[in-house]
Amino acid sequence: MLPWLPEHPVRFPPASRALRDPEGLLAAGGELTPEWLLAAYRRGIFPWYSDDQPILWWCPNPRMVLFPDELHLSRSLAKRLRNGGFRVSFNRCFDAVVEACAAPRRGQPGTWITAEMHAAYVTLHRLGYARSVEVWQADELVGGLYGVAMGPVFFGESMFSRANDASKVALVHLVRAMRAGGGRLIDCQMHTRHLASLGARDIARAEFINYLESCLAMPELPDGQHPMPCWSLPDDLPCVETMSALI
Repeated sequence: MLPWLPEHPVRFPPASRALRDPEGLLAAGGELTPEWLLAAYRRGIFPWYSDDQPILWWCPNPRMVLFPDELHLSRSLAKRLRNGGFRVSFNRCFDAVVEACAAPRRGQPGTWITAEMHAAYVTLHRLGYARSVEVWQADELVGGLYGVAMGPVFFGESMFSRANDASKVALVHLVRAMRAGGGRLIDCQMHTRHLASLGARDIARAEFINYLESCLAMPELPDGQHPMPCWSLPDDLPCVETMSALI
């Protein structure tokens, strides 16, 4: 029977108790407050549900992850980075990235990024935990991603693309920032061919939880720093040119 979580206290069952069908469903209920969300991510748990459902919490097995040093940059993507006319910023328009990720996609009847979810991650962004990468062509936002940053870990939530490879460009820049700042893990949650083509791979849930715990046990960085930048670029500063992402 699926556990129902009350509003208080903030407490999750062990991830090992997650269902096998549907894979990784751990509990229902709780809240989408920062207290609940941060407690969930620290345990490798994330919310995922639709408008007609209660809040559902997941911890699938296996878990797709991307170790920053394992990024695979294909020749075609390298060419796109050089010649695509992309520029990249961090945290310049977090709300717009979430809104774009929530937009209906071809072949999908709806979205799991409900209004409640959107508001919850905007709150996390204001607290400095949720962050975004934006990809631009001229002055148009054509791709990006967002997620939650804790210690040397980035928990990816969603990405979008309105131009060929724009979401991949965002991920390359996320990896670049993680490498430069000592980041150790990008959580991709569920397996997709899109992410596998970039070097992400599946690992056992127990291995993921153990590695996550070791990452989050590291000494806190000063002033809430994280390998992924937490600042917004002033409007009078240029975005990063994508050629600098070729590392």
